[in-house]
Amino acid sequence: MAFPAVAEQLDLLRKGALEVISEEDLEKKLARSLKTGKPLLVKAGFDPTAPDIHLGHTVLIRKMKHFQDLGHAVVFLIGDFTGLIGDPSGRNKTRPPLSAEEIAGNAETYKEQIFKLLDPEKTVIDFNSRWLGKLTSVEIIKLTAAYTVARILERDDFSKRYKNGEPISVHELLYPLMQGYDSVALHADVELGGSDQKFNLLVGRELQRDYGQEPQVIVTMPLLEGLDGVQKMSKSLGNYIGIHESPGEIFGKVMSVNDELMFRYYDLLTDTPAREIARLKQEIAAGSLNPMAVKIALARSIIADFHSKAAAEAAEAEFIKVFRNKETPDDAEVLALGEDEPLVDFLVRHNVLSSRGEVKRVHAQGGIYLDNERPAEIAFTLKKGRSYLLKIGKRKFYRIEPLK
Repeated sequence: MAFPAVAEQLDLLRKGALEVISEEDLEKKLARSLKTGKPLLVKAGFDPTAPDIHLGHTVLIRKMKHFQDLGHAVVFLIGDFTGLIGDPSGRNKTRPPLSAEEIAGNAETYKEQIFKLLDPEKTVIDFNSRWLGKLTSVEIIKLTAAYTVARILERDDFSKRYKNGEPISVHELLYPLMQGYDSVALHADVELGGSDQKFNLLVGRELQRDYGQEPQVIVTMPLLEGLDGVQKMSKSLGNYIGIHESPGEIFGKVMSVNDELMFRYYDLLTDTPAREIARLKQEIAAGSLNPMAVKIALARSIIADFHSKAAAEAAEAEFIKVFRNKETPDDAEVLALGEDEPLVDFLVRHNVLSSRGEVKRVHAQGGIYLDNERPAEIAFTLKKGRSYLLKIGKRKFYRIEPLK
């Protein structure tokens, strides 16, 4: 097939990337591909450790999409075999391996979700048990002979655990070798990974040399910050945006990020060209463009990717209605009020907040609104026969209505 010019390809492939090892090698591979008409084989591995994907996971998938859009072959590699070991990257203790049943279930969920971005007709889904499960004892010994324990212990997380006297299981030492062997088995031209995977990706380059193959190019992507702009996006930290969340929820969360993080998300979560992102930054700095409009466009783009353009437009309309015009959202939950009742008791009784202590904390932080005003005292009493608009935090709305 006809590929774009090498310079044009490099411009897209560098977007958002943290490191390319090496750019010179990538340029040579792209030039050869352009000359021969043969696409590069681009691999990214995913251990099926969790069934739901959030936007942080999509950073790698989007970079796969960029290669795919340029005409190259992408392999979404599900590490069903390495998942039995458990990736020790960034861990300060041995992680319990998943069962085969858990891995199979999570893998099916991944397969369903990745096609929100990737073209299913052009995407190869593979499982590394296909070759790792067939390695003989002799082949495994040969594989382990290609790398020394000293070099593996150079890895930052292993090094820290070793110095702190924390246990490192032998099977964990095998993980980077097994991941590296995936590149050998696939004859990968390029491997993508998060910045925390750099060591494992470099092992793949070394093993390919050892097996007489041309070393793969490594493209590392940054770990996406969550809504707080500090910590890595994570469900356990509650700072994530799930791709299966409702369009309204996604829109509200995107609109809550600061301007600096907004452009980080433009880099890593959209296909907007780097030149266009630079122009938006300049116009905002010059005061000729409202950052709110740029953030709305970002929210629309993300929702369109994982839901639809129509859903994005509806979410924008609802956001403007609620947050600009101070109207009640159409889907606000109705809570019944039968008698005069202290606000704190009402919120706990309806499970709006979990305890009296949480009500006091949220009130102290200015997160409780009645009819768009903050009640001065937590002892405020709701009066029977009246209706109220209740807002908790930035996005949770309720209508308090008299019991009929």
